[in-house]
Amino acid sequence: MILYGRNPVREALHAGRRPVHRVWATRRAAELGWLREVPVEAAGEHEIEARCGSPDHQGVCAEAAGYPYVDADRLLDSDDALVVCLDEVQDPHNLGAVCRVAESAGAAGVVIPERRAAEVTPAACKASAGAVEHLAVARVRNLADWLGVAKERGAWVYGTDASAGVPYERPDYGGRVVLVLGAEGRGLRPRVAGTCDELVALPRRGRVASLNVSTAAAALLYGILQFRARA
Repeated sequence: MILYGRNPVREALHAGRRPVHRVWATRRAAELGWLREVPVEAAGEHEIEARCGSPDHQGVCAEAAGYPYVDADRLLDSDDALVVCLDEVQDPHNLGAVCRVAESAGAAGVVIPERRAAEVTPAACKASAGAVEHLAVARVRNLADWLGVAKERGAWVYGTDASAGVPYERPDYGGRVVLVLGAEGRGLRPRVAGTCDELVALPRRGRVASLNVSTAAAALLYGILQFRARA
């Protein structure tokens, strides 16, 4: 996997969760303090763009091992685990943005389906600003089935639905909590929605029908943190 961008490469190096085999940088980027700590091969901007396939490289790219997904069940080990699930979100930029929010909010991790969903690609790494290198991300064969397992382990599962009748501030969000967000445009699939204990909605005061999934994730996760702080 060719990572690109200063934050993704720096965080991959600092996190140490996967090997980084080679690093290429322009002369200007190579002057960054954190790049002085590792062997760097000089390269021009066009060469770096050719390697990573994106003009958004900021003068740095790196060859790294594949992304180290984790076992989804371990995300529930803590009694107050807060887990984010994405139901077939297909845009890697949205996946990366949600991971950035989840890591910042201290979530135990993010769960995504193995099929018909974005994976942790270099584009997702870039959108996460390197947060995926510190955040636990798991893939499961069947998301609805895994939500059932989470409920068996004592987790409350809340799905998001803009038309839901339950305001998001009503639950107390104590203990293990799994927050499920749906795909772009389509929302939650019926079976996934049916597995949730409750469907909640953010308040709408304007005319836009719904929020981007990463924006909704930010509002909900930080709302949950506030509720827990007051409990």
